Amino acid sequence: MPAIGPNYRKLVTASTISNLGDGVGFIAYPWLASVVTRNPLLIALIGVAQRLPWLLLTLPAGVVADRVDRHRIMVAANTVRAVLTLLVAFAILGSGSDLPGPNQLELVLETDRLLYFLVLVATLLLGTAEVFHDNAAQSFLPTIVAEEHLAKANGRLYAAENVSNQFLGPPLGSLLLAAGFALPFFVDAGTFAVAAVLVTLIRVPARARPVVADGQQRPTWRADLREGVAWLWRHRFLRHLAITLGVMNLLTTMASATFVLFCQEVLGTNTREYAVLTIIAAVGAVVGGWVAGAVVGRLGVGPTLRTVMTAFVVIAVLFASNSSWVVAALLLVVEYFAIVVWNVITVSLRQTLIPDRLLGRVNSVYRFFGWGMIPVGALLGGLIVAFADGPVSRETALRLPHYASAGLMALLLVGFALTRLTTAAAEAAKAETSAVPTPEPTEA
Repeated sequence: MPAIGPNYRKLVTASTISNLGDGVGFIAYPWLASVVTRNPLLIALIGVAQRLPWLLLTLPAGVVADRVDRHRIMVAANTVRAVLTLLVAFAILGSGSDLPGPNQLELVLETDRLLYFLVLVATLLLGTAEVFHDNAAQSFLPTIVAEEHLAKANGRLYAAENVSNQFLGPPLGSLLLAAGFALPFFVDAGTFAVAAVLVTLIRVPARARPVVADGQQRPTWRADLREGVAWLWRHRFLRHLAITLGVMNLLTTMASATFVLFCQEVLGTNTREYAVLTIIAAVGAVVGGWVAGAVVGRLGVGPTLRTVMTAFVVIAVLFASNSSWVVAALLLVVEYFAIVVWNVITVSLRQTLIPDRLLGRVNSVYRFFGWGMIPVGALLGGLIVAFADGPVSRETALRLPHYASAGLMALLLVGFALTRLTTAAAEAAKAETSAVPTPEPTEA
């Protein structure tokens, strides 16, 4: 099975196009929310609706990915996203409020409660479709790419997604808003539709489809989910990796929870400089995606993972003590490079170590731990600033989450990851994967 074949190219192209739409939506949806209402709580609910499915539906999505054809899940999810986004676009046109562009300040939609409700529900459903699509896609890739090429394939996929999502999508979204307020949503819907068509054209290997033997009774959903949780917990290396990821996400989110305020009040950025920070940071992500396979090939799994964690510690300290947005941008390039290298390595490891029939469920449990720590970290970061602001200066309070993140990350590295996330442990896990006990379902 080749690393880069027609099936893989279709998958990458579909993901690149849909991520272009995501980048457009990154600009268009917040703008739509701010035009529909000026109530900060209502605007915040849009963001909550977008992330809530990751907390509530990640585990069920894993069970579905192991029970249903993953290829069909991806097509269905992209189709649903296309239809939902198209409905939002027509709703804007139907409201008679197709604004001429982002410089239009008249809040003509301020009292349009129906449109706000539609946006809220659409965002929730789009987030739901994203959970099912991403879980299925991550479990689908190993069926079209040989195991020895997974790091390379994942790296190129991450690079393509970051270029579309962070480099091309947001500027395109701004241009489309200038032409007509509904236009970005029509384009976004079109990207999802094209992605659905491209995924449909992928020739699916037989092993990508779930098979139930004749006369075999399928276990209940609860039994399937329990099996996935038990498998991950009994696999020592992946369990250690999941624990490390969860704590890392908590600590990095704790530092980034007040990132906007840090940029405005400590780095003194304006809106243009803040946008440049995001775009420059994407450079590191793209480079990381392309070279991750070579890096791990030269250093090995263990040294690469520990080097990434060390980089997070150093970056957090430098970021906390820095007052220049240019220096901050360079630090973000390195941080995003490290993040993508970590993701490419760990995703490829999971795709290699987890049996195909369990891949959806175990991946969902793994990601549940990782994503579940993100809101906890955000809350802690906000509380640190809130309680410190007063006893210390506002600027010092905004720096504290970064220092705290650095110190706790160093403890995680030295006290836990240093002896557990090693190349020897990863190689032993590969050799022992077939021997990892798979618990029998307790329910028929």
